Amino acid sequence: MSASKHDHDREEGLAFQPKFDASGLVTCVATDAATGDVLMVAHMNDEALRKTIESGEAWYFSRSRNALWRKGETSGHTQRVIEMRLDCDQDAIWIRVEQQGAACHTGRRSCFYRKVDAAAGDTRLSFVDADKHFDPAKVYSE
Repeated sequence: MSASKHDHDREEGLAFQPKFDASGLVTCVATDAATGDVLMVAHMNDEALRKTIESGEAWYFSRSRNALWRKGETSGHTQRVIEMRLDCDQDAIWIRVEQQGAACHTGRRSCFYRKVDAAAGDTRLSFVDADKHFDPAKVYSE
């Protein structure tokens, strides 16, 4: 099959054909199903994607730990998948989730708790919606 036909099928067809990168990963954006807030961005490998679909709970692949993980397996702050979508060329996934507790390992509801402020050539960050819901040192202590 030619690349253009294959791309057309992937973009316009109904076959589930996720396109993993050279590392075997696909980017996943998780948003709160009720509010639409972006909660986190993570990666899935084939196994994480299959487990997410089969279980209805979010599974990811940690690049830093080189390991599969179920969201909330340590913290108890789980994500139940309400809907999963793929982008046009199936190389990014969007999951709408019911978030229990906080999504961010820093203890915040969302990983996106800072905004970019640019004024007079000086770019800085400021906190927004940055209240902590748990103490990471207590939750992730080993």
